[in-house]
Amino acid sequence: MGKTMIGLVKEERGPGAVLKQVQVPEIGPNEVLVRVKATSICGTDMHIYNWDDWTEKTVVTPNVFGHEFAGTVELVGDQVMNVRIGDHISGEGHIVCGHCKTCRTGNAHVCPNTRSFGITAPGCFAEYAVVQASNVIHNPPHMPFELACLQDPLGNAVQTVLSGDIVGKSVAVIGTGSIGLMAIAVAKACGAGKIMAVDINPYRLDLAKKMGADVVVNSKEVSMVEVIRAHTNGEGAEVVLEMSGHPAAIRDGFEAAANAARVSLLGIPTKEVSLDLASHIIFKGIRIEGITGRRMYQTWYQMKGMLENGRLNLNGLVTHTFTLDRYEEAFELMRTGSCGKVVFIHG
Repeated sequence: MGKTMIGLVKEERGPGAVLKQVQVPEIGPNEVLVRVKATSICGTDMHIYNWDDWTEKTVVTPNVFGHEFAGTVELVGDQVMNVRIGDHISGEGHIVCGHCKTCRTGNAHVCPNTRSFGITAPGCFAEYAVVQASNVIHNPPHMPFELACLQDPLGNAVQTVLSGDIVGKSVAVIGTGSIGLMAIAVAKACGAGKIMAVDINPYRLDLAKKMGADVVVNSKEVSMVEVIRAHTNGEGAEVVLEMSGHPAAIRDGFEAAANAARVSLLGIPTKEVSLDLASHIIFKGIRIEGITGRRMYQTWYQMKGMLENGRLNLNGLVTHTFTLDRYEEAFELMRTGSCGKVVFIHG
């Protein structure tokens, strides 16, 4: 038996998780062992913790989950050339084959052979994690771990915002969870026009204002479509960033989109969504972008450029920190929605 560590494990194919002793993973010749310093909870982790139809089809159990992390390198495989012991790193969560047509044409983020860190491969809600050396993202040593661990979801926001023209465009961000909040900050940093944030949670809408939204819309109280049109001279939003995955919000987002708008879809619905394709997409000439992960590695470089040169303001995004043993409290807080980004500080 090798060395053990504490890990948060998705053990059963149902709600909940278990904090338990597990084996410290061994590294291969092209992998590194990371001493995890900070991790953050993603909406995907909430899907895994709560368990739903998407996770039933997708997630491997038993498995240490979690995929947003920052830490320092403890060990490197004997063929690793780009990483040294002591380096401060995060990691790209998509473990791709590198050989298929998709990978070789610059689209590795949708490689059909993808294994996903913390979803179909062991993740980071633990003391140690294993990362492929090719997936390592180096962080400046002065970058706080609680900021560095946010780069995975921030990359989602960057890809969503920059999947089409944004400068001077009216933007509707539907769903102000953590990635929606990040998308507001990114859109503002990239020169968007009027930014409108939509949610049903007053706490999150208040955070949206702080992140740079010009207009906030509580779609539980008013019509999202009417308010967005009222703020765009009746035309609708030129860019719609759908972060909620809620079927009604997705439908309203397409209705609120201007003719010839771009709609980028990141939120994961838990079931099929019916749409009025003729009226709201085809005859409006809508361009749809499906967003998953980060473009490898274009998005990372775009994000690094904004972060390291102070272009992006994420102040106030992290609202709560916990130790890993308080995971039940942390996930319950996430469930209520009365939080921004929730971070686990590891020892």
